[in-house]
Amino acid sequence: MLDFETSDRYGPAEKAALRYTSMLVWNPEGADESVWAALREHFSDEQIVELGYFVALTFGQQRWIKTLGIGHGEVLNRGSAGLAPGEAER
Repeated sequence: MLDFETSDRYGPAEKAALRYTSMLVWNPEGADESVWAALREHFSDEQIVELGYFVALTFGQQRWIKTLGIGHGEVLNRGSAGLAPGEAER
């Protein structure tokens, strides 16, 4: 994922979304006009907002989980709320 911009695995829309995500998480000041132009080639304003919201929510959740010191899988095995059938047994 770190080399997404030079990878053949992602198309232009995916690369634009990943670059935007990278800016939101690691370098907000780096979201220059080229980032916005690439996004607007592939996404509507509503989609850009939705993507940004999803990234912010997910990143915030991960920071909160890390702050609480919760390790991978430590909470999911305590119940089945929000899990697909069969996932609670993992």
